[in-house]
Amino acid sequence: MSVAHFLLVMGLPLSAILIIFAMKYYSAAVQARARATGENAYRELAAKAVATQSESAVSLSAIQTELAEIAARLAAVEKVLKAVE
Repeated sequence: MSVAHFLLVMGLPLSAILIIFAMKYYSAAVQARARATGENAYRELAAKAVATQSESAVSLSAIQTELAEIAARLAAVEKVLKAVE
């Protein structure tokens, strides 16, 4: 057996093993990157939800204040109408 054949016979399986481990490492890196991207998107979505919820709370508070004013005006109109009768 010549040296070239020996190196070929030993080199191909070893290089195949190295390629397999490199592909496995690359796959793990890509998955980690994708997971991080997904987590960042979830964090952004949660931040937007919190901002929207606080805006909704402010709007609800304003609506409740206006509704209380309308109820007070309605009570005054009813009082005037009862006085007229």
